[in-house]
Amino acid sequence: MKRFLAKVACSVLAVTVLSGCGAQQVQNSAQATAQTPMVLSLSHNLSETHTVHIAMAEFAQQVEENTDGRIQVKIYPNGQLGSETDAMEQLMAGVVSMTKVSSPGLATYNEAYHTFGLPYVFNDTQHFYQVMDSPQMEEFFLSSAEDGFVTLTYYTSGARSFYTKDTAVRTPADLKGLKIRVQDMKSQTDMLKALGGIPVAMAYGDVYTALQTGIIDGTENNETALTTGKHGEICKVFSVDEHAMIPDVLVMSAKVWETISPEDQQIILEAAQASTQSHKAAWDAAVEESVALAKEMGVTFVTDVDKDAFREATAPLVNEYRTLYPGVDELLNTIQSVETH
Repeated sequence: MKRFLAKVACSVLAVTVLSGCGAQQVQNSAQATAQTPMVLSLSHNLSETHTVHIAMAEFAQQVEENTDGRIQVKIYPNGQLGSETDAMEQLMAGVVSMTKVSSPGLATYNEAYHTFGLPYVFNDTQHFYQVMDSPQMEEFFLSSAEDGFVTLTYYTSGARSFYTKDTAVRTPADLKGLKIRVQDMKSQTDMLKALGGIPVAMAYGDVYTALQTGIIDGTENNETALTTGKHGEICKVFSVDEHAMIPDVLVMSAKVWETISPEDQQIILEAAQASTQSHKAAWDAAVEESVALAKEMGVTFVTDVDKDAFREATAPLVNEYRTLYPGVDELLNTIQSVETH
């Protein structure tokens, strides 16, 4: 009941906020002028200091500048309009124009997005960027209008690895019997079962206390969680297995996308993609800073991880998803078709 009431309150807030921001005054970008602009709402649950929010703020600025003020993006950060799930539901209902979500969360609407939650889809960071920046991926991102949304761009959230209080995870055997927090995604719980660990799905905000009280033995995330989430105060062994690279994505309501002229659509896409390139540098700097701070906290980074053993252990899972979800098989084939250099 509390969750239901909270969602109702967020929906009422969304309607109240958006009805007062001018979003309803202009029905399409062809009608927009600097005096009566088309206002696109962008809801997300990150803070204003987060690298992704900063990238999206740059995106908003470029859209306004490159349309001479005809199109404006109004950002609602800090979960003002609800959780990530709430924001996506509001987008599908036409309440908000855009939102930022973790890519596997879109599998509810398009099964191919399960792909981004699977282990070892990408060989390394270079391969990840080559694929994600490719024309093939842009075509995929824009192909989901019938599902109610289109993806404008992605933002890296690095490589996810296992870290525990005191156990180095060099092979899947090292996970046996360990209770490891994972995101509440089917692909993540299935992955940990395949590796022999015990998956415990929980919200990110609950992880610190769960580690502190022993509810879980470890978790998996990128390096920044050691410092921003203070997990490095408890977990002292970070094993660089890099089992998944799960990007965030900036999505727009298909209904809204259709009200934007082809010329303005191109402006929006170019601004979104430019913000992604800017975010890469900011992300690298954030990871470098987090690693340095984590080492000062006493965290050891284990690099002699047998990644081939992890790939072998999870290969049946990937094949199972290819069979269960034809969209996953198609997207994996697309990823494999991108030429790497």
